Amino acid sequence: MFKSLTVVVVSALLLGGCAGVRLVDTDVRSFVTPPGVAAGATYRFERLPSQRVNAAAQARLEALAQAALGKVGLLRNDTEAKYSVQVAASLRVDPYAPWDQPYGGRLSLGFGMRSGHIGLAAGRPFMPGFGWGDSPYYWREVSLIIRHLASGQVVYETQGAHDGRWSDSEAVLPAMLDAALLGFPNPPPGPRRIEFEIPR
Repeated sequence: MFKSLTVVVVSALLLGGCAGVRLVDTDVRSFVTPPGVAAGATYRFERLPSQRVNAAAQARLEALAQAALGKVGLLRNDTEAKYSVQVAASLRVDPYAPWDQPYGGRLSLGFGMRSGHIGLAAGRPFMPGFGWGDSPYYWREVSLIIRHLASGQVVYETQGAHDGRWSDSEAVLPAMLDAALLGFPNPPPGPRRIEFEIPR
């Protein structure tokens, strides 16, 4: 009896732990131009003219980037900066995920016809009288460009892309920025996928 109860409690804790986090997987590519960036260097943010149009949104993005840059040893100092940092983010919202796309607008009899497949659909099949489920899909990209102020040379560039169901950018973007800066100042070459767990 006690052993069974212990198994139930442990299982509940494990399930609760899994339910309390979500995975943000980010596809990252980073590029370094020698001499790169020294740890502990100072920087200031630099905005493109288009980023000055919505200054409040850009300031929020820069605050998230500042936290991520601080984790890799860079220090913001607007008056004595050695580098400038341009940070950008983009968002596209689709009405449904790619695998949920309606099958040619044809009527399905509830089997879940999508992408040319007939059978029990793993996504959101069309049900007569109900239409397609309303579950938007989000595509996000982030980028950071670090430039040496004295020479004007770009010494570090990194990009990250993530797509998924999560609508709260304020929670997803920090994980994407951390992923984009993973390995700084000497990241591995080539594309890589980086996964971070964040609270649900």
